[in-house]
This record gives sequence, C-alpha cells and structure tokens, in this order.
Amino acid sequence: MLMKALQTKTPPRDGGTFDGTPPTPPLLTPLTIRGVTMRNRIGVSPMCQYCAEDGMADDWHLVHLGSRAAGGAGLVFTEATAVTAEGRISPGDLGIWDQRQVEPLARVARLIARLGAVPGIQLAHAGRKASVAAPFRGGISLHTPKQGGWPVVGSSAVPFAEGYQVPAELDSQGIAGVKHAFLAAARRAVEAGFKVIELHAAHGYLVHQFLSPISNTRKDEYGGSLENRMRLAVELASGIRQVIPDDVPLFVRISATDWVDGGGWDLEQSIELARLLKATGVDLIDTSSGGLVPGAKVPLSPGYQVPFAGAIREKAGIMTAAVGLITEPEQANSIIKTCAADIVLLAKQMLRQPYWALDAAQVLGQEAPWPIQYGYAVRRRPAGK
Repeated sequence: MLMKALQTKTPPRDGGTFDGTPPTPPLLTPLTIRGVTMRNRIGVSPMCQYCAEDGMADDWHLVHLGSRAAGGAGLVFTEATAVTAEGRISPGDLGIWDQRQVEPLARVARLIARLGAVPGIQLAHAGRKASVAAPFRGGISLHTPKQGGWPVVGSSAVPFAEGYQVPAELDSQGIAGVKHAFLAAARRAVEAGFKVIELHAAHGYLVHQFLSPISNTRKDEYGGSLENRMRLAVELASGIRQVIPDDVPLFVRISATDWVDGGGWDLEQSIELARLLKATGVDLIDTSSGGLVPGAKVPLSPGYQVPFAGAIREKAGIMTAAVGLITEPEQANSIIKTCAADIVLLAKQMLRQPYWALDAAQVLGQEAPWPIQYGYAVRRRPAGK
C-alpha cells in the first residue's frame, strides 16, 4: 500500500500579527497526520490502570480517559491494550483480543472524541514480562493459575529477572499467531473508533524482546543480526498499516536504549529501525527508553529522553513524540519550538493534573478553551469582575 504523504502544520516561530494578536505558542498549534488533526501537540501517554476484568474497559476507564480529553489534550491514548490474553502484563490489563471487548472500548473512544481530543490506542503484548500482579498488589510474578497467572512466552527462553517465569521461546507457528493477533486487534481498534493506532515495541515487552540482543538469543531468521532482530517489528508495522484505513496514523513506541553499557539496544539501532518503519508507512516514533532489564542505571532528569526523539527525527526523517519527565508548559513548548519532537506525551503529570493542557494555555498567554460547562467559572477574568 502506498504511504499517504504526511501533512504537517509547521509551528509558528516568531512574531504575532499586525493587529497585535500574540503568536500561538508552537505547543498549542494543530497537527495533521494523514486524515487526523489534533487540536494541539499535547498527548496523554498510555498508562496502565490495572482494573479491567477479562480485558473489559469499565466506568473507571471512561472517566479516567474522558477527563484528560476534557482537560484539553489533543491526543488521548488508552493504556497498553493486550492483543492476546497471555499478552497482558497483569490480570487487570485492558484487552482487545475478543470481539466482546470492542463496544466497551468504543464507548471510551466516543467520549474522548466528543470532548475534542483524538482517541488513540496502544496495542501490546507483554511477552516474558506478562503474568504479574498489579503494582499495588506487590507486582510479583504470578506462576500458577491459583495465583491468577498463566504461562508466558518470549523471543527466547530468558526470564526478565530472578523470580520471574522462564518464557517459552516462540516458534514459527507462535510468531505467526502473534502477528495474526496484532492485525486482528488493529481491525477491532478501528471498529471501536480509535483514530490513532500505536504498536508497543518498548519497555521490555515482546517486540522489544526481539529487538535487543540481551533478550533475543535466537539462531533463526528472527535472531542474531540487527536485520533479523528488527524483523518482527517491521513485519508487524507493515501488516498493521495494510489492515487499517490509509487516513489512520500509525505510531510505534520504542525504547531508544536499554541503558546497558557495552551491549543491548541503543540509539543507533533505533535510528535504523525508525528508517525501516517509516518505509512501511509508520508516521511517528513515540520515543521512550529502558524497561528491558531490571536495575538499569537511568539518568533521570527533566526531559531526559527528549534528545533521543530529536536524534531520530533528524536522522531518520520521521516525526517523533517526546516523553519522560515533561512537566512544565514552557519546557513542553520549547521541545516543539526547537523541533526536538512533533508531539509531547505526558504521563504522571496528567495523573496529577488532568487539566494540564488548559492550564498550559493560560501559562503561555493564551485563552484556554475550557469546556463550556466549566468555562465561565474557571476562565481568568480581570480583577474585580
């Protein structure tokens, strides 16, 4: 399928208008990708809630995601949504492996859209990191059905850490099954009304497990060389692109580095992967890092992952999203203004401050488009009015 050209609106860089109207900050300018326009460059990153039953979205997901859409974000992602039951991180993860799960998710997508945001979904398979308890239940590996667990699979028979299950190495039939599950999930996601589809290839989950030589010790066409280790990610992206409408953007979230000295997955390999993904019709690389091994030394600081997004954007010639300790409006605006990324995705800050996007507009000197139900009460007015 021919890739439809990206249509982007370049953020204004300086100056206002002749009538004195202040310029729109780059963070607050619309962005069009394929047939989808986001009202600004602010997105809500996927964040697991661990409260689904049998993969079904419920009222919590409706309120949680809907409130961020009401809060002014341009793009709102569901949490990592499992394409198979065994691909869940925890028993409480959202799922889209069954037709019954479509309508509950569609209800969420409809509300996000009604509130002016673009509904996005992240399709995921946890691989060797599956079958664990929710963090607030200890986060331990669940080894038996009595504990609520299930057998796990991976790129190789290498466990995530001590105490975790040893995954069954996926054979050719198993890999074919994973690809079929992702494509079926993508079709269901479109049916549910999601306007952006994201393939999760980060944070040590299944696709990332194939990418990194730390977790991938295979001897077949999916292991060894960089080309072989990238094969599953490229095949999945290509397959998803072919089964979703041409006007629906396709994102891929990657970990730009494993944060492991002298080995593992790194930025240079990420740039090469981004080039290949662009050729399959991927529109944007959602650039995170880490998650493959426990105990990695990550140099946490504000915006610590933004340079990865900037490097991939420049060297692979593809749009990127920046994530990671982005908390302040001026910081986020600078990321877009300097072309380090095309979108900023916020996670924990959106939990603390669901209306961050509206507050950011006011901080950046703009009239915040509060929901009409709230607008009169919360819009800034001159003193004494």
